[in-house]
Amino acid sequence: MPVYSMTGYASAQHSPAATPAGEGNRPPAGMRLGLEIRSVNSRFLDLSFRLSEELRAHEPALRELITGRIKRGKVEVRAGLEGSGAEVVREPTVRMLQRLGSVQDTVRGWLPDAPALSVAEILRLASTEDGGSVDWSEPLQQLARQVLGDLLAAREREGARLATMLQGHLQQLRSLAEQARPLVPQLVEQQRQRFLERWKEAMALSEGAATPEAAQDRALTEATAFAIRIDVAEELTRLAAHLEEIERLVNKGGEIGKRLDFLIQELHREANTLGSKSAAMELTRISVDMKVLIEQMREQVQNLE
Repeated sequence: MPVYSMTGYASAQHSPAATPAGEGNRPPAGMRLGLEIRSVNSRFLDLSFRLSEELRAHEPALRELITGRIKRGKVEVRAGLEGSGAEVVREPTVRMLQRLGSVQDTVRGWLPDAPALSVAEILRLASTEDGGSVDWSEPLQQLARQVLGDLLAAREREGARLATMLQGHLQQLRSLAEQARPLVPQLVEQQRQRFLERWKEAMALSEGAATPEAAQDRALTEATAFAIRIDVAEELTRLAAHLEEIERLVNKGGEIGKRLDFLIQELHREANTLGSKSAAMELTRISVDMKVLIEQMREQVQNLE
């Protein structure tokens, strides 16, 4: 399965076959339906709609369509009717003008001081009448399916790019772990030799105050305690296991963002422990490099669905 990013954008317009204004339930000439969907990362699915007045009744159908295809992300849907120039002006029909005149006479019969309808108000009412009488269900659903498909394709392309970057970071982390693995035995042996040298110096100065066996045993005990304190084999083993699981999830694809986010936290914990046990500058450098890579991975993972 592909890996999907939560970041994407798609838009399209649709111009249905038109009829003269006021005839039937098809759109007037020049009217276009526009729709766009944009999404960014979010912990859960957060849908918001900005629909024109004529399209608000279709929000539940759009919501059902989108939730069936998208599981995570902050998704914003915008849709509206568009036109330009003289196409925006709807010529009112004779029947509509008669109805408006009758309603106006009735209102002014009860409210003599009420102002008469202006030309602008009549044209606005005519436009609302035309737009509101159109059945946009099927055109809107078709356009939404097209735009949603384009959005998912964009999210898939971005997801593939992020997956490639994650794979590269995994290889770098494995390389750093391999560099760290032989350092600990070297450090333990260096510390053991240092303790033995200190034991020999102490024996030369003590003039028999302590038995050689007791002093040597103490030196070896201190060396053993040091080896235990700086041993990072367990951290490196867990880190390798986390890297394998991350690689498996990335190759598997699907909805992996939340699980990867948890594994990134575990990686960061192991890298921190590696740094706290460091007894050499080289091991400290490796720990810092690991944490830089892990932080970059965290930013990438937070964009995955």
